[in-house]
Amino acid sequence: MAKAQAKKTSSGKTVIVTQIAGADGKGPKMKETLIGLGLGRVRATRELQDTPSVRGMITRVRHLVRVEEKGN
Repeated sequence: MAKAQAKKTSSGKTVIVTQIAGADGKGPKMKETLIGLGLGRVRATRELQDTPSVRGMITRVRHLVRVEEKGN
């Protein structure tokens, strides 16, 4: 049986994520999620591909980040 492969999309859409609050006292999963997004300190900013996995991570830490849509 063949393994299912994840569908990769290169829609060209990106989001700019900026951390606006620290994760201290929020639990280890919040901190790990911020690190997974490439953040880790307040005012850190990253431009990321707009994928379902990134959106899920943003949803988990939505109270700690600011998101700006950017389409190409």
